Parts: sequence; structure tokens; C-alpha cells
Amino acid sequence: MNRVKSREVAVQLSYQMLMNKESAEEVIQSLIENYEEDLNELDLEYIKRIITGIDEKKDELDATIEKYLVNWKFNRIPKVNISILRMAIFEMLYMNDIPEKVSINEAIELAKIFSDEKSVSFINGILDKILKSN
Repeated sequence: MNRVKSREVAVQLSYQMLMNKESAEEVIQSLIENYEEDLNELDLEYIKRIITGIDEKKDELDATIEKYLVNWKFNRIPKVNISILRMAIFEMLYMNDIPEKVSINEAIELAKIFSDEKSVSFINGILDKILKSN
């Protein structure tokens, strides 16, 4: 697995937590027990860091998203987009070893996979505003 695939898995787990009201520990344990591809220690540590961080900082991450919404209500954002935004914002704010522009670019790529074209622009807009405000 590589970092791109790890991010994809992290977004899926974040979405799973959001939809099923599961804890970070539950989704990580499920990943360890059920993931069929190669999951090396570095990948697992990154995924754990993201998922645990999102779980711990969820309110702060969501407040950050809300701060930059224009003509949108948080509860109207598709859940998959919330998952992508939470991961990218967590990386931008708390993972200094990852350049912010990489986090933004990877979030845009994930939106292309999991969402639609309008969502790509929406996610890019939110993340760009966060980048410019830091």
C-alpha cells in the first residue's frame, strides 16, 4: 500500500465512523481483521493517526469547515465530502510532515473518486480558504 491508498482507506473509515456512529478503535480493529491487501506498519500507523485524530478533533474540524462555508449549511454537505474535508484539514493542521498543498491535492483526487465534479470544486474552495488563512 502507498500513501495515496492509505488516504483512500482513511476516508472510507472516516465515512464508516460517520455513518455507523462507530469509534476510531472499532473501525481500526475492523480494518486490521478484514483488510485483504498488504497493510504494512507504516500504512497502518498513518491510518491510525488520521482516524484517531479525526475522532478526537471532530468538533474542531467541523467548526473549521463551517467557518469557511458560503451559502451552505453543514448538515447539507454530503457525508463523503465531510470525510474528505476532515482528513485533509486534520493533515493541514496537525501533520506538519505533510505539505498543505499535498493534502489539498490528495483531497481533490479523492473527491474525484468518491464524489462528483461540483464536490471537487467545493472541497478545493474550502481547503484553499483554510490554506490562505493560515
